[in-house]
Amino acid sequence: MSTMWKLGITDLAAAFRAGSADPVSVAAEYRARITRIDPELNCYVALNPNLEKEAAESAARFQKSVPRSALEGVPIAVKDNLVVSGMPASWGSAVFADRGNCETDELPIARLRAAGAIILGKTNTPEFAVEGYTNNRLFGTTGNAWNSKLTPGGSSGGSVSAVAAGMAAAAIGTDGGGSIRRPAGYTGLCGLKPTIGAVPRSGGLPQVLLDFEVAGGMARSAADLRLLHDVMAGPDRADPMSRRRAEPPMPRENLRVLYVPLLGENPCDPGILSRCADAVDVLRKMGHTVTEGHIPFELDALNAFWSKFGQVGLASMRDAIPEMATKASQKYLDMADQGAAVPASEFYGALDQVRELRAAASIFFADWDAIMIPSAAAQPWAADQPYPLTIDGQEVGPRGHAIYTGWVNAAGLPAINLPAQRHDDGMPVGFQLIGDMFAEDLLLGLGADYEALNGGWVWPEWLTND
Repeated sequence: MSTMWKLGITDLAAAFRAGSADPVSVAAEYRARITRIDPELNCYVALNPNLEKEAAESAARFQKSVPRSALEGVPIAVKDNLVVSGMPASWGSAVFADRGNCETDELPIARLRAAGAIILGKTNTPEFAVEGYTNNRLFGTTGNAWNSKLTPGGSSGGSVSAVAAGMAAAAIGTDGGGSIRRPAGYTGLCGLKPTIGAVPRSGGLPQVLLDFEVAGGMARSAADLRLLHDVMAGPDRADPMSRRRAEPPMPRENLRVLYVPLLGENPCDPGILSRCADAVDVLRKMGHTVTEGHIPFELDALNAFWSKFGQVGLASMRDAIPEMATKASQKYLDMADQGAAVPASEFYGALDQVRELRAAASIFFADWDAIMIPSAAAQPWAADQPYPLTIDGQEVGPRGHAIYTGWVNAAGLPAINLPAQRHDDGMPVGFQLIGDMFAEDLLLGLGADYEALNGGWVWPEWLTND
């Protein structure tokens, strides 16, 4: 039985170049694997009806020795809030599912396709991607590839579980408050949240989280993540936020890293803190100076307001899309009502906090190279529950598990999730490295260095003999 599904982007690309694999057979293998395994996990909500045709076109380019890039023929999953031609962009909601298939690709997807990547299908996400687990009325609940009864997190839960279960070589998702990094941490993957503007956006669905949401990749290695990012990144005039300058690569010797295990009085699972401390030791063995301390930014007021960003965004979208009032789930209509009631002066004050955070972060990185913090405060919980009610014996609210991620989006900074050693419960644990604006090259390089010393991807036990 072929095991090409176990190969990441880098190895699969090498197999294609060597002629030991071809895009047609690999695409067929993934299609069969999704049919066999996905009923247990519920990662995919739509499959590419043109998969075989696109794989044949890719194979023809190899036969002519004109592959478009290292992504040529590589099967990739796409989160269902990104627009892909020939497939729906449901966003977990009847509001958008009823519109049918899309006619165009949004910009990051267009760049992947221009590089020869093959889209396997669309992966599950909670309605409007504003939850930390993956469930919606249309498609149901997605389970974690390491334990299907537990959540893979959200809102990129379908994407990470598909990659961790070998149902995609990699995936593309979005991160507006941690939706790539936390799920990647829960499934043992690498996940990159780029700098605001590093990966341009155009032709997609409405934004409900200001400019916080960015598109990024999830993969089983930092090297694969770099290949995805390099294709999607770079300025485009269709997105005025995209930057027209590139930062020079930074050296990776003796970096200054601030390790922040806790944010104020917010609790964190002790097992997560233990594994992060082990990862600190690895960074020190790599020759970096890691100093433990407190976060140097004022985050309490921003965290207290956080849920209102999404509420205001939903209120604005409801005003713009009348059918939302009859097709959206009641929970999100209630959130829109709450958003409509937020005073303009309070919202403006929150925007001031965002501006102050971005300025403070810019000053901070004059003296430091990276911040290291956990990716999540809790381990995966029951797949059908929105959030854990307690962490380390303390009651927490809906964002208690997500306390480490949202502020990074508000600051506009890049961050990578890397896998630490597994928790005592057997599940993966993730930590973040956060860099200065446009420090993706540094973070991806650090990730590769860390993997070289700490070990790379390990398959969930039930897949080791598959």
